[in-house]
Amino acid sequence: MLIQAPSNFRDLADQVHPRIPLRRHTLFRSDHLGALTPEDCRQIEALGVRRVLDFRGGQERLSAACALPGVAVHSLAIEPTIVQVLTDLVAAGHRLTPADIVAHMQDTYRGFVRHSTPRFAEFFDHLLESDQPTVFHCTAGKDRTGFAAALVLHALGASREEVMRDYLLTNQRLKPPTGAGLGLAPEVAAVLWGVQPEFLQAAFEAVESDFGSLDAYLRDGLGLGPARRERLRALYLQS
Repeated sequence: MLIQAPSNFRDLADQVHPRIPLRRHTLFRSDHLGALTPEDCRQIEALGVRRVLDFRGGQERLSAACALPGVAVHSLAIEPTIVQVLTDLVAAGHRLTPADIVAHMQDTYRGFVRHSTPRFAEFFDHLLESDQPTVFHCTAGKDRTGFAAALVLHALGASREEVMRDYLLTNQRLKPPTGAGLGLAPEVAAVLWGVQPEFLQAAFEAVESDFGSLDAYLRDGLGLGPARRERLRALYLQS
């Protein structure tokens, strides 16, 4: 795909091993859809996308509304607390290091499990309604979206290695916005605008601590019991 404005736009089926036959052109993950060019819109429309699941917070949605016409946009708002935390630290004169960013990103990912599980449960509710081609995204398409993608891939049978491969592809795809970094040193901003295995692993560790396993989290936290998980496979795996 040559879609330009959302640089992190990709088919969730692209990085999965052939033993997990995800249907192509059905589930897409992306950064925000607020800066699409007319050509971007044409290409996404050609993929048949009719549903958008948006994990961004309120101000994020207002500043860059979805530019894709003719789609149903559903808000699954998770506020981007990391930005406020880092802004406050910088304002207080704290000199942030790459290690600081890693630690705060890990806290963010733990928060996905401990504070935002209802939003991820809603995410699966939408996916289970139908298999219409869907884009799910946040602002950069790397953290909230990355955790959602990891959950979907695991639910569909992907290995931890396959999940991580999809997650880390963001480092090759995402183009940070001009002027990004909150005034941070380049080496610090680079950590903020990328992904690391330690980020996603922090979420998995929170899942295991609070629920016992990722499968138990799907069942008890997200309401994805055996019947609903089988329906998910029927909708999104090739028959």
